Amino acid sequence: MTTDTVPATGLAQALRRLYFVRFAFALVWAALLFATASSLGPVSIALLVLYPLFDVVAAVLDARSAKAGRPVTALYVNVAISLLAAAGLAVAASSGIPGVLRVWGSWAIVAGLVQLVVGAARRGLGGQWPMILSGAISVVAGTSFILQATMDGASLTALAGYATLGGIFFLVSALRLGSGLRSTTSR
Repeated sequence: MTTDTVPATGLAQALRRLYFVRFAFALVWAALLFATASSLGPVSIALLVLYPLFDVVAAVLDARSAKAGRPVTALYVNVAISLLAAAGLAVAASSGIPGVLRVWGSWAIVAGLVQLVVGAARRGLGGQWPMILSGAISVVAGTSFILQATMDGASLTALAGYATLGGIFFLVSALRLGSGLRSTTSR
């Protein structure tokens, strides 16, 4: 075992735990949003603001576990973007669902690009292709949210689907990281 295997294994274990938590959060959040998505009420607004705030916490934990390297800067960029998104969603909620979709879509595009960069930089850890794919899908989904905001009958339900799919990608990545850890420790 080389000296860089130990930190990589520690990072993979930390990411695996974080990805499982992100999966669970995304599923619970999506179910709650889906149940309240018919209008912008106090619960749905709180949920909309909570999601990017949770992303902030997850990115900080991720950056702390990574300690150094290229992805850390991108993770802190993600923190700033997600804080801006939370504030933007709180303000946009007063203008209605189309405003929320525009802010969410913009955030999804930029956060997806960041996720692509981080996933690509971590390819050597294993389990990152789901993150890379999720980042690319986030960019496409964000664009679709912005377009949906211009249409009659704009709805928040697509955001619940977006979170569910993102959660599934976190689960797949966590499972793939786990299989990589088992093969590393069996050597």
